[in-house]
Amino acid sequence: MRADIQIFVTMKILMVCLGNICRSPLAEGIMRHLATVRGLGWEIDSAGTGDWHVGDPPDHRAIKEARRQGVDISGLRGRQFKTSDFDSFDRIYVMDRSNYTNVLRQARNESDKAKVHFLLPEQQDVPDPWFDEALFAPVYKMIYEACENIADQEQ
Repeated sequence: MRADIQIFVTMKILMVCLGNICRSPLAEGIMRHLATVRGLGWEIDSAGTGDWHVGDPPDHRAIKEARRQGVDISGLRGRQFKTSDFDSFDRIYVMDRSNYTNVLRQARNESDKAKVHFLLPEQQDVPDPWFDEALFAPVYKMIYEACENIADQEQ
């Protein structure tokens, strides 16, 4: 008697910005929320290209905006992108051109490079809201829509 075996493949996604306290934690929280709601079972993480905020929680304004939208990112902690992330993740989404360049510098081969994508279509940058509190709401919306598109494509 043969038992049917179902193979479950988990998508592993990494969101990357500069400091891992504003945009990438928002993207991680949003994508986790969407994956949970859709029953996708994906693994989502985030990182920064810089090391200034390793171990720190997301910016309080990012936490506030995410909470306002029903997403809790308060338990996330900053970490720095590392070369081994290419081995751990299927897709690496960056927030802007600078992140893209910094992540690609660590790529060891074409396979690593092929995993790196801009979060927004047409290689658009997600603005960094760090210097302007008024940007957190529109940046959240921008990231949410991008994450929805990714979930739709990968589902």
